[in-house]
Amino acid sequence: MTAAAPRARVQRRPVHGVLLLDKPLGLSSNQALQKAKWLLRAEKAGHTGTLDPLASGVLPLCFGAATKFSGLHLEADKCYEATLLLGVTTTTGDAEGEVAAERPVPPITPEQLEAVRQRFLGRISQLPPMHSALKKDGKALYEYARAGIEVERARREVEIHELHLRSIPDTADRPTLDIRVRCSKGTYIRTLGEDIGAALGCGGHLIRLRRTATGPFQAGQCLTLEALEAMDEAGRLAQLKPPEALLPDHTPVTLDSDDAGRFLSGMRRRGDWADAERVAVFGQRPHSLLGTAHIKAGELIPGRLLSPIEIGQILQSLPLPARAS
Repeated sequence: MTAAAPRARVQRRPVHGVLLLDKPLGLSSNQALQKAKWLLRAEKAGHTGTLDPLASGVLPLCFGAATKFSGLHLEADKCYEATLLLGVTTTTGDAEGEVAAERPVPPITPEQLEAVRQRFLGRISQLPPMHSALKKDGKALYEYARAGIEVERARREVEIHELHLRSIPDTADRPTLDIRVRCSKGTYIRTLGEDIGAALGCGGHLIRLRRTATGPFQAGQCLTLEALEAMDEAGRLAQLKPPEALLPDHTPVTLDSDDAGRFLSGMRRRGDWADAERVAVFGQRPHSLLGTAHIKAGELIPGRLLSPIEIGQILQSLPLPARAS
């Protein structure tokens, strides 16, 4: 028997930027990240928060220098679209779990639906589900759940900024409810769906979940893994947004070459700047992101900094006119 040829090693390279991926159903966030990392031949990669395998939608992936700012995006508001099947509850709150109970679904009036919608607007308390990645004593809750162990969890407060509910009668005796929500970080949409079903008196579980936005990033800006795979290398790299795409709410400050060099070495700079908690600092010539900072009493205080090597690699990847600006 002829031995199989050794698999060719992928030659990794420094890649810096943000890829807006439309994550498909069935893949974990890490599986999607590893696939994109392999396609880009990137040395370093990370994501900005997990999306369940049974959820699709917006998943910003960070490469190289952008990973330094991925944690900032965890704070961003999220938008979701979901479908709740009424009258059936499951062990996981979604279609992956086993049926826990079935109940008849009474007719739902528009007034009842509006009353439930109002009940879940604003600050609400949620009990994190056992089937989640939240950790207890260093172990994810879903690991306990798979072993049949339920552990005590503390309730947490989250913010529901917008909520839209639309009842869709079915030909069978199981109507569904369309949910659109804009919420704060840490909101469990499966739990929200279960709680809405309970408030309607019949229970329910999610049969569809899609993230349509996270922070400033919208689903319409994202591309699929299939589309990325179909591109050549130059096309894939052209899809990357610069690392500063993760800093849209940061006040921009531009430094001349002398101050930029000192700032990159970790030194504070003084200037006529107003106090600001979140600052994105750029070099003037060439225009390039140096890192983040905050300003207090006229002092620019360094936060997360790019290395000179990273800055050089980013500038080398730009088209010639952009490099010269």
